[in-house]
Amino acid sequence: MAFLKSSPGSLEPTPEHVARIRSHSRAFGRHQVLREIDLDIHPGEFVALLGRSGCGKSTLLRSLARLDKVPASEVQVTGRTSVAFQEPRLLPWRRVLDNVALALLNTPRRGERAALAEQTLEEVGLTDKLDAWPLRLSGGQAQRVSLARALVSNPSLMLLDEPFSALDALTRIEMHQLVIELWRRHSMAILIVTHDVDEALALADRLVVLDEGRIAQSWRIELPRSDRAPSQPEVARTRAEVLKALGVKPTPPNPNRNPLKNNVDNQGAA
Repeated sequence: MAFLKSSPGSLEPTPEHVARIRSHSRAFGRHQVLREIDLDIHPGEFVALLGRSGCGKSTLLRSLARLDKVPASEVQVTGRTSVAFQEPRLLPWRRVLDNVALALLNTPRRGERAALAEQTLEEVGLTDKLDAWPLRLSGGQAQRVSLARALVSNPSLMLLDEPFSALDALTRIEMHQLVIELWRRHSMAILIVTHDVDEALALADRLVVLDEGRIAQSWRIELPRSDRAPSQPEVARTRAEVLKALGVKPTPPNPNRNPLKNNVDNQGAA
């Protein structure tokens, strides 16, 4: 079985999806950012969106998040959508618990909001930081709070905009493992925007390369996450193929970088 299967940039409609984009274009003045994007994201799917800076990744994410006004005929999202950004964007004048509870302002009872926020902070390993001020947190802890805030509303689609790029290598590995655990537990779809091909290969079910505002190529990942060690020949070949699609000269992978292996070996093939 092939590790990745190449598929066309324009995806056929499917009966089940949490997000469907059809012929979606965005321009700012004379600058065309997105050009005729077609993309489906299916329930429980983990998609990685890659591309050079300025290719339109964050603009596409904002369209999916409905942070910008876009035509309903072009972007359809089913259920709740949440976002975690590269910067945690925590309010410094609110304690950790209150920052997470902000995502539940539509929940009628304040006590219920606090209980749900505390439960979600427990999931990301921060029960000892409920009353902490954001400025007292490490970078990794602040990003965990950001993930908890995105998770607490029980979204059907979570959007991650390079959330780990500012973290040190060891913290990034921990965050990769945490995101996979949360994704499995909650069965939500995730789209992550990243510049890191190794991160995308380790985490995602499908890789999508955006180039000059168009989907240039996409691949579906076939191997279980526990078998995606960079030292495996077929993984290395696929990595080179993705880098080529990004216009980057392939470099040898780090054989010691397998961020999910120790965490998923005994957790099945997903």
